[in-house]
Amino acid sequence: MTLNQFFRIVEIRTKIISVSTMVLGFAYVYRMTGSIEPVSAVLVVLASLCVDMATTAFNSFFDYVKKVDSKQTNRESDKVLVHEGVPPAYALITSVVLYGFAGVLGLILTFLHGWIILALGVASLAVGYLYSGGPYPISRTPVGELFAGGFLGSVLFMIVTLTQGLELSTVVFLASVPSLIHIASILTVNNTCDIQGDTLAGRHTLSILLGYRTSVILIVLQIVAAYGTIFLTVEPQLLTAGIALAGFFLSAHTMKSMIIQGFTHETKGPSMGLISKSFMIYSIIYGVLLIL
Repeated sequence: MTLNQFFRIVEIRTKIISVSTMVLGFAYVYRMTGSIEPVSAVLVVLASLCVDMATTAFNSFFDYVKKVDSKQTNRESDKVLVHEGVPPAYALITSVVLYGFAGVLGLILTFLHGWIILALGVASLAVGYLYSGGPYPISRTPVGELFAGGFLGSVLFMIVTLTQGLELSTVVFLASVPSLIHIASILTVNNTCDIQGDTLAGRHTLSILLGYRTSVILIVLQIVAAYGTIFLTVEPQLLTAGIALAGFFLSAHTMKSMIIQGFTHETKGPSMGLISKSFMIYSIIYGVLLIL
């Protein structure tokens, strides 16, 4: 396995999601306290990236061995287990090693910040594995969006704030809701493109249950809601509303492009690129509003 193949197994390009949540979490902490504790920040970033990469490697492994990914149903060049003959054991070993690193870093954070960090960390490790592993993988169910958004959006956001000295509260959770929703939209786009292949694989994702047209409507509503819920944290003044509206119109342009080209296996690459672009726009806009 080459370094390039390792990066594709862990889908390093998708780590923008967890990085966004952490950056927004630190921006929120700075908004509330005026400072960032650097040691805990570095430990959280490293541990979170390890868990995120391991989760993706588990997904690559289980999708291959369970024949969800095959040359007949998958055209993504990044699926190196399918298209380049990389032994699936490499993906499994990668996941275990990354989980080991994350566990060590998590124990250090627990020592520094208390047992609630351990509880959230163990839950994150469990969901990372169960998302694609175990007898009933979360990714095969209609609640995949909820778990992806809930853990990569809200739980990670709260871990960041906890390790920076803030207490858990409803206010902190509400600050994470926009990310929860937009991250869920990324998975909805992915699953809508995969309706045909996932149906053949016996999955029961939300996109399959809703059907194609309703799934497209859901994607639009998710992005609208992501921008709307920003005002749960940021006061809706003329300036903040104008900035949020500008971001929404930029994201709306990407939505229009996605809808025109459709959501299929053939358009999955461009669709994921467009929804990632929308997520980047959202992340920048929310980050700016938090630090204003």
